[in-house]
Amino acid sequence: MNAVEVRNLRKVYGTKVAVNDISFDVQAGEVFGMVGPNGAGKTTTIECIEGLRRQTSGTVRVLGMDPVYERNALQQRVGVQLQQSSLQKRLKVKEALQLFSDLYPNPAPWQPIAERLGLSSSLNTHFGALSGGQRQRLNIALALIPNPEIVFFDELTTGLDPQARRAMWDLVQDLHREGKTVFLTTHLMDEAEKLCDRVAIIDHGDIVALDTPQNLISTVDVETRVLLTVPEEALAEALARVRTVPHAIRAESEGSEIVVHGSGDALPVEVVNALWEAGIRFGSLKVERPTLEDVFLKLTGRTIRS
Repeated sequence: MNAVEVRNLRKVYGTKVAVNDISFDVQAGEVFGMVGPNGAGKTTTIECIEGLRRQTSGTVRVLGMDPVYERNALQQRVGVQLQQSSLQKRLKVKEALQLFSDLYPNPAPWQPIAERLGLSSSLNTHFGALSGGQRQRLNIALALIPNPEIVFFDELTTGLDPQARRAMWDLVQDLHREGKTVFLTTHLMDEAEKLCDRVAIIDHGDIVALDTPQNLISTVDVETRVLLTVPEEALAEALARVRTVPHAIRAESEGSEIVVHGSGDALPVEVVNALWEAGIRFGSLKVERPTLEDVFLKLTGRTIRS
């Protein structure tokens, strides 16, 4: 069953094509990511799906409903986290949470949501006095109050520190385990790779790839690298050993560090086993694998930050 169906979606602003005839489905219960650089069309796409913006052409269905013409009914079943909030500056956090709770027939209790998102100590703080990260967490909390079947997160971790970012990743994984559908947009490739069941890569309004992160990464001809340090007296033997492992392509030394180039998930284990069997001790092991960033570079010819 599909939670979201998009067919030939196109959005034009004057002479600028923001979204160019894209089609895709989001399956019920999956975490679906739309990734791409800023200005690629992610936010326009998600706003059309949410019914916040009317498309120029094409069709969108969310839980079988038209998000523009059946928006009132749909709002009771979805949660939307916005990048910008129109809350009044004098409104307290707890007042905003209660206000949103009163809008829905079967809301989730807002107190546990506030605690889950680290807002319990800020309940009496006015919205205007919140930091950027606190405002972001409040917007996420408001998206969860409807007890939604689908949650839309637009740049979920923007403005958050590393600890808060990790907490938001845990939140998405919890929602997934609860059986909710999560649609998120992000320009952070590691975030999409960590969280998403499937990923659509969008660039200049076009979807250039759509698959699981693992399948997308498998299409990239980029080597896995294993980097480790060994004692100088064992360097020659260590190089000889790691060059014989099945998935190694080549190996070289840079000072006391050995760099093994190869392919496959088994390469790091093979390297470690080869050294252990030879009685060679090593330190500072590091593994560099192909990522979605490499996929984007292959498909577009540039990095996502370019």
